[in-house]
Amino acid sequence: MPAVPKHRQPIINAAVTLFRRQGFARTGLNDIVDVSGAPKGSLYHYFPDGKSSIAVAAVEEAGRRVAATVAELAAECGSTGELLRAHARLLAGWMQGSGFRNGCPITTVLLELAPRERAVSEAGRKAYAARLSILRDKLVADGFARPRAEALAVLCTSALQGALIQARVERSGRPIEVTASELARLIEAEVRS
Repeated sequence: MPAVPKHRQPIINAAVTLFRRQGFARTGLNDIVDVSGAPKGSLYHYFPDGKSSIAVAAVEEAGRRVAATVAELAAECGSTGELLRAHARLLAGWMQGSGFRNGCPITTVLLELAPRERAVSEAGRKAYAARLSILRDKLVADGFARPRAEALAVLCTSALQGALIQARVERSGRPIEVTASELARLIEAEVRS
C-alpha cells in the first residue's frame, strides 16, 4: 500500500497563502518550507519539476476553493445579483482581515507566469472555467440565454478580479462591493427588460 502523501497538501496550502500575499517571484522555496512545516526534501519529492509545479498545484487548489465558495453561494442565493453581492461581502471581509495584503493566488501567479509556463496557464484556465460555469448556470437560471450568460459570467469574473487589485491599492473593500453591486444592478435591469 503506497504511503499517504503527508506533506504534499501542507506544501500546497503554504504556497497558496504565500502566493496570495507576496506573489510567486517573492516566494522562495525556504518560505514554503517554513510555512508548511514540511522537510525541504518533500518539496523535491512531491514537486520534482520545481517551483513552477508547486504553482500549478497552488492554482488548482485555489481554483477548487473559489469554485466551492461560489457554488455554495449559488445554492444559497436566489439570483445572480444576490450571489455577486454575497461574494463581494466575503471578498471584502477577507481582504480587510488580511490588512489588504492578500490578493487572489490564482491571479498573482498567472500575472507572473502566464503564458510562459503552459502548465500554470492551463491550471488557470481550468480554475476560471469552473467559476465561470457556476456563474453561467446561475445566470441561465435567472432567464438568460446561454451565450449571453457566458458573456456576463466573464464580465463579472473579470470585473471582480480587477476590483480585488483596486481594493489592495486603496486598502478598502469598497471597490469590491461597488463592482458587485453595479454588476448586480446591470444584470437585474436586463432580467426585468
